[in-house]
Amino acid sequence: MAGENGFIGSIDQGTTSTRFTIYDHDARAVASHKVEFTQFYPEAGWVEHDPMEILESVKVCIAKALDKATADGQNVDGGLKAIGLTDQRETTVVWSKSTGLPLHKAIVWMDARTSFICRRLEKELSGGRLHFVESCGLPISTCFSAMKLLWLMENVDAVKEGIKKGDAIFGTIDTWLIWNMTGGSNGGLHVTDVTNASRTMLMNLKTLSWDEDTLKTLGIPVEILPRIVSNSEVIGEICKGWPIPGIKIAGCLGDQHAAMLGQACKKGEAKSTYGTGAFILLNTGEVPIKSGHGLLTTLSYKLGPQAKTNYALEGSIAIAGAAVQWLRDGLGIIKSSSEIEDLAAMVESAGGVYFVPAFNGLFAPWWREDARGVCIGITTFTNKSHIARAVLESMCFQVKDVLDSMNKDAGEKGSLDNGKGEFLLRVDGGATANNLLMQIQADLMGTPVVRPVDIETTALGAAYAAGLAVGFWKEEDIFESRERSENSKVFRPAMEEATRKKKVESWCTAVERTFDLADLSL
Repeated sequence: MAGENGFIGSIDQGTTSTRFTIYDHDARAVASHKVEFTQFYPEAGWVEHDPMEILESVKVCIAKALDKATADGQNVDGGLKAIGLTDQRETTVVWSKSTGLPLHKAIVWMDARTSFICRRLEKELSGGRLHFVESCGLPISTCFSAMKLLWLMENVDAVKEGIKKGDAIFGTIDTWLIWNMTGGSNGGLHVTDVTNASRTMLMNLKTLSWDEDTLKTLGIPVEILPRIVSNSEVIGEICKGWPIPGIKIAGCLGDQHAAMLGQACKKGEAKSTYGTGAFILLNTGEVPIKSGHGLLTTLSYKLGPQAKTNYALEGSIAIAGAAVQWLRDGLGIIKSSSEIEDLAAMVESAGGVYFVPAFNGLFAPWWREDARGVCIGITTFTNKSHIARAVLESMCFQVKDVLDSMNKDAGEKGSLDNGKGEFLLRVDGGATANNLLMQIQADLMGTPVVRPVDIETTALGAAYAAGLAVGFWKEEDIFESRERSENSKVFRPAMEEATRKKKVESWCTAVERTFDLADLSL
């Protein structure tokens, strides 16, 4: 790639871990460090993080990655040009401007405690569940930040009092990190980017500003909200007390949008990121497409204050890799997540077992908060290998459901850029290291799956955004250069169409069995 010598840093703040990666001008990772942090489950369906622990994890990751780079002979201290930041979306924090301390633990995106607020609003508002779709592209759902903020405003005295006194401010994790990294209670910048803002339910997709009607309807004061910026611009400088003071923060994106940029997805191209959940985005270009098939309308990215906005259709899957973690931690079937591939490979099929991980309901394209997990088709023949394979298949079936909906909404299955008239699903995220999972995905879709050499494209996307803002890279370096894909692994479907059709029908039957189970007696 073009660009001067030097480095770009990337903070990737995910649902269960934080990573800091340092890239050179060829977009190669020269050093990286990852730290896992605690996930709290105070009640059934509730998921929380400690914002202070997340802050500390970022500090540790930056310091450790710098040490690794220095040990390898890289002069990062003198050559770091800027950093980008990407984060778990929707996760909500409210904190005190004066003390800098959170007024409650962070409520994580998958937390379902706001279901009663959602049901109340659906009954009260004229548009029901879709009341705000026209402005923000999102249905009323437990997933989005506005519902979590309402819960905090209604149930936490410190938040109520802080807002009343003008001391409380709101943000998603990007906002929390930037505020602290640029000074905190001593002049920290209260900002968010367009992609994170698009997941709050509070931003108007067309104006890219907070929607006054929505704020009035929900009773949320605009004063507690951050300023919205683009994904690629110099936001501010890191303050003293951090490992890299004076370095510019020049890029910020929600994790799925960062993966879109990391995969260089242009109009008509789709990617799927496999992590705790799975997230599929299709770049629809400069016009937002309203979904009629259960998808969300959101942003792909906006690469500069004056740049054109790229929109996307998105399907969010709440439980993907988290189901593997459940097999490990909840059932003890495996001792580490990596063991599932070998265990599932011991059988040629799931033996008629179908597993639907609707632990806290189903997201796209079903949107059933009343759904709960089921495992059907169990016989005396069933063993733990069948269960393991059914768990992997559940991830792939859910991705297929979303892609089928995208096809209906967008009118085409993405890009045909491989010259063979094939739709290519670009994949990334830690779970894609599982070759069996990727082959199952290709088999159930009936189209190829392309895995890049570097599967951490979320971190790379944040680096790209920062690098663009400071002139380290140009857009053509990212979008026109295909060197990064030359060594990509392509998984091609090997399943017969008749078998695929039968399995999809059985999957749909299993999904229907999950409905109306939320109120089962304990």
